[in-house]
Amino acid sequence: MKLRTIFICCSVLLFTACNSILDVKPESDITNNNYWKSEGDVTGYMTGIYTQLRDVNNSTYYFEDRGDAFVPGLEGGMTNAWQQNLNEANAPSWLGFYNLVYHCNLLLKDGRDIPFSVQANKDRVMAEAHFVRAYAYFLLIRIWGDVPIELQPAVDDNPPLTARSPATDVMQLILNDVDSAIALFPEDGFRDKSRASRPAAWALRADALLWKAKVLNGGEADLQAALTAIDNATAGVSLQPSLERVHATDNRNNSEVIFSIHFQRDERSDSYGSRLKPRDIFVQNAVNKSSIAFAKNGARSMYMPSPKLDTLFDKYPGDTRKDQSIIKAIDGDGEVMGVFDNKLRGTAFSDDRYFDNDQIVYRLGGLLLLKAEALAALNRVPEAITELNKVRGRAGTGNYPGATDKATVEKEILDERFRELYMELKRWPDLLRFHFAGTINVYDVVPNLEGKQLPLFFPIRRAFIDINPNLEQTEGY
Repeated sequence: MKLRTIFICCSVLLFTACNSILDVKPESDITNNNYWKSEGDVTGYMTGIYTQLRDVNNSTYYFEDRGDAFVPGLEGGMTNAWQQNLNEANAPSWLGFYNLVYHCNLLLKDGRDIPFSVQANKDRVMAEAHFVRAYAYFLLIRIWGDVPIELQPAVDDNPPLTARSPATDVMQLILNDVDSAIALFPEDGFRDKSRASRPAAWALRADALLWKAKVLNGGEADLQAALTAIDNATAGVSLQPSLERVHATDNRNNSEVIFSIHFQRDERSDSYGSRLKPRDIFVQNAVNKSSIAFAKNGARSMYMPSPKLDTLFDKYPGDTRKDQSIIKAIDGDGEVMGVFDNKLRGTAFSDDRYFDNDQIVYRLGGLLLLKAEALAALNRVPEAITELNKVRGRAGTGNYPGATDKATVEKEILDERFRELYMELKRWPDLLRFHFAGTINVYDVVPNLEGKQLPLFFPIRRAFIDINPNLEQTEGY
């Protein structure tokens, strides 16, 4: 299988990818000089890059655990991120992210001179590589803040030891890559929503610009540019009739999706959604067992949806998203046995349930609320409420009935994003944007941060700094 062969090669190159960060000597570069020969080499390598993107994205650790969406489940310990117990000894590794960057760098370098029978096909794969590299760096700066910039694959034993670059410089790289992708894509719409496209690049551009405006001390021009990007990203999509249909595995890449990461049984282990599902033994006596997305294998109720989220859904009676997001196992006496995610239900096969929901990175519901956020930040509050009401209408809660001052509406948009985008890896970045913009104090919002002044970006492992003394620890650790 060609993909398998490609990633045997990629795994050999892993140490080279990490070399400039950690000064680890590369084990071998024997495959690189013999690989880049044909169009199929480039397109096959890009397919492998998507496989790695799925791997680094398949976790709640970075973008959900530090927020307020989860409480302890029925089995398994809580992560250091959830406990807000992060230090340089238990810090997560960024090698997977930089390995993804490395392979994008390699394709952009060694694939650029490979002739294609159709130029548009070459432009598309190069655009995809720019998009994935931009997305990888966007992940990195939202996790660690300042991070090293690597734009060339390491080719020798002694590359320079790279220091962390300011997040503002990394953001400029992200926007440059996104702009390159937008320019290179040969079509305006979609060929496959599980691959990057021009609309996906516009969506990433909008997301990055909101971060730049609110977290990196950008300005009004960034918010205005984000609005343009959102309009371009959403031109060819429409809302699904219900939140349930957005994530249903029999309705993948539907009209609402802009960019997703594909999952399929036997192609990869379960998606992160399995971490909030019960094993069958925990719901055997539930009277509503048949409605619960349990599994014999794979499921592990490490977390439960938080009571805070449950209460937030109840703020507006009739919100159809509550039952589509949270399910409670009830015993014969009417007592709650457990609370589980009901959003990423996977697929029930004849032998077991498999949690194979695609990871939806960008969709219309989320971008409408991002647009509302940008409009509110620009003090265009009535327009922000109009966008907010589009999402509320689908949820069955009607038009927003509250106060219309800027601060109140911004808090309502943040709450609406919680209800709409729970379990979609948005909560922690949302909290940080609204925190740095002054709408909330995240230390008062997240229970495990209350009374603490912990850094909001992750630490770097001490071992990385010991090997590369040009790296400075994240401030506060």
